[in-house]
Amino acid sequence: MTIIDENTTDAAAHAAQPAYRLRGVGRTYRQKGREVRALENVDLEIDAGDFVTIQGPTGGGKSTLLQLLGALDVPTTGHVLIDGTDLADASAGTLERVRAHDVGFVFQAFNLIPTLTAAENVDMGLEPLGLDREERRRRVADALARVDLTERADHRPGELSGGQQQRVAIARAIAKRPRVLLADEPTGNLDEQMRDEILAVLEGLNAEGLTLVVVTHDSAVARRARRRLRLEKGVVRDITR
Repeated sequence: MTIIDENTTDAAAHAAQPAYRLRGVGRTYRQKGREVRALENVDLEIDAGDFVTIQGPTGGGKSTLLQLLGALDVPTTGHVLIDGTDLADASAGTLERVRAHDVGFVFQAFNLIPTLTAAENVDMGLEPLGLDREERRRRVADALARVDLTERADHRPGELSGGQQQRVAIARAIAKRPRVLLADEPTGNLDEQMRDEILAVLEGLNAEGLTLVVVTHDSAVARRARRRLRLEKGVVRDITR
């Protein structure tokens, strides 16, 4: 199915370069001797600076789509373009560059190193960029400030609440200053109060221009987005109201 408005002029298309453009994307796996079609003929554009949520049943293809958007996987068929780079036929080096520079990841599990402070955990996310020590220090301080954790920079994960730990994970993802933030169930381990706390942080980052794509089972989270997609049996539908 197609979820693309083709009635834009060339000038408008250039001015509003999408963060992602997917054309005819399919992803097929072999599992226990049978073929599994995780995604089928997905045509999709995500505008730069948009806030998009993806819902759907378990096994419907949400994680597969997020992996393709994050250059963690490549499609079996079709094309996945990020800022004009086609990930479908990109080299391993190009995929690594996209992951390192262009895309930030946040997951349901915080994935923090328990023996490191919040600042040190954020700094770990900058390792692939080859920055000098002073630039890394500046980026860590800026990222923690953007998620309102400056005063917790020297605290280890065990000294932080669940919401604070997820904010450290977000800071780690944005410290490299990516074009896109991909979040897979970022509030799944949190109560309602902490969920809303994290959503406020994400919405603030999106308001600054960061493209935000969130996979969620929580309709309360999905309703906060400007655009809502549903992915079921490998097929994407736009359910924005």
